[in-house]
Amino acid sequence: MNAHAIGPVDSMAGGFRHRTVARRAPRDRPRLCWRGTGLGIAMGDHDNLRLFHTGDHACGYWPERVARDLVFDPNDPRLDAVYPQALQWGFRRSGDILYRPHCQGCRACIAVRIPVAAFVPDRSQRRCLARNADVTARILPAERTEERLALYRRYLVHRHPAGGMDTHGASEFDQFLIGRWAQGRFLELRSKGRLLAVAVTDLAPRAMSAVYTFYDPDELQRGLGTLAILKQIEWAAREHREHLYLGYWISGHDKMDYKRRFKPLERFDGRQWRRFDATSGE
Repeated sequence: MNAHAIGPVDSMAGGFRHRTVARRAPRDRPRLCWRGTGLGIAMGDHDNLRLFHTGDHACGYWPERVARDLVFDPNDPRLDAVYPQALQWGFRRSGDILYRPHCQGCRACIAVRIPVAAFVPDRSQRRCLARNADVTARILPAERTEERLALYRRYLVHRHPAGGMDTHGASEFDQFLIGRWAQGRFLELRSKGRLLAVAVTDLAPRAMSAVYTFYDPDELQRGLGTLAILKQIEWAAREHREHLYLGYWISGHDKMDYKRRFKPLERFDGRQWRRFDATSGE
């Protein structure tokens, strides 16, 4: 999983103002309501839910580009309630921030998800499972331990050298991976008691979201990133959840390319989810 830099929320310049919508029955699901160039939220009995643009910031995927994000009000106490629907709108969690890339002139980030019941591992994925037959998976509370923090820091030094994240410590671990309101779990992968990987996973009533995975950089031959997703799919299937959200796929980006190998894959086109052929981008 790749980290995504979030710029500062700008509620004035280019920001979305909140809209008051008609009160609806509590059982109604929230809806995105496009009106001209504005974006309103119909949230049932949750009125005045606000969205903002961030200011410009360096793109976390293409450093030479300038990015902006669409974010829910980070101080709204209802984020946990809107989160399941926000996933269906192509949003993603980073710490306590619910965001979706909304860059001027660029639509490279495509939200993707796996329909769990339809997934069948391909030959390469079956080999990954066989190669890691010694690995056990456990679902545990999302908490920081010294062992997990040490693995996280080793991973960042290897994965993001001199990129800013390689200096993360305990407070950044808590802010980025755990947060204050998410219903998260840590999927631990171990071999003979040794911690190999942690897959940070958010739970929604009918889905899961693969937030971030960090693993032992000395065990690259195992394909632990792929293994973590396969174990998340197994977990979702056991609990009869419909989708596993993988965040954003970006054509031509080496660190995002692995997502296209999980089939079938669905993409969000800004209004609805469609079956996605990542080889053609359609």
